[in-house]
Amino acid sequence: MALIAALQMAAGPNVPANLMEAGRLIKEAAERGAGLVVLPETFAMMGADEADRVKIAEPFGNGPIQTFVSQQASKYGVWIVAGTIPICSEDPAKSYAASILYDDKGKVVARYDKIHLFDVELSENQEVYTESDTTMPGNKPVVVDTPFGKLGLSVCYDLRFPELYRRLSEQGAQILVIPAAFTELTGKAHWEVLIRARAIENLCYVIAPGQGGYHVSGRTTYGHSMIVDYWGRVRDVREKGAGVVLADIDLDALEQTRKTFPVLSHRCTTQTITKGTS
Repeated sequence: MALIAALQMAAGPNVPANLMEAGRLIKEAAERGAGLVVLPETFAMMGADEADRVKIAEPFGNGPIQTFVSQQASKYGVWIVAGTIPICSEDPAKSYAASILYDDKGKVVARYDKIHLFDVELSENQEVYTESDTTMPGNKPVVVDTPFGKLGLSVCYDLRFPELYRRLSEQGAQILVIPAAFTELTGKAHWEVLIRARAIENLCYVIAPGQGGYHVSGRTTYGHSMIVDYWGRVRDVREKGAGVVLADIDLDALEQTRKTFPVLSHRCTTQTITKGTS
């Protein structure tokens, strides 16, 4: 068994202040015994405009945000999933939303670039989001071996696309990591049910840290950071405000459940499903 932490923040436009807050929460999680710490999406900045993140984009492997996370990992001897960090792309007007995994020595182990970009209009409150204007999409699912189990990496809006998580589980994922910044409106409607669905249908733990609070852009994020087990049970949750969510990961219990309740081996491909008649 291992203790895992999801960190909830309400980041603003000031990068040093956000990193200070992230450092405080990482320290708390480490002192409480966590071996793996997961930061939320856009933990280093939530500015007045989406383009603000492009202005602080860093070359992969070099920059103050990446250096900060690396130093925190080695300082406290924990593995860290750095929610998302803006990483330079081929287009100077766009950055990748990169979720980067650091080991307990501060070395980069894996990088996942957010695939699904949040281009939506919420008619209920007239909020419009066009993430693709400033973000370059990734195209590769990532599963990585760690001392805590096999991690499948994803980010926020990815949560709505079960085919991605099926691919991750097919690649051996035991833990799904979903740092997010869900809106208040969509979070109330869908956040918990989607988190629990991804856990249940893939028999995986889900670690889902989020932004939770009011931001200078006028946006309010839903929070409710949570850790859910493979049976869909919420092990810990924090509704609002900065804080640490903690839960044990028991891979023996997970694998035993997969043996006695073998839904993953019962999956049909599109080729094996017979077309019905109406």
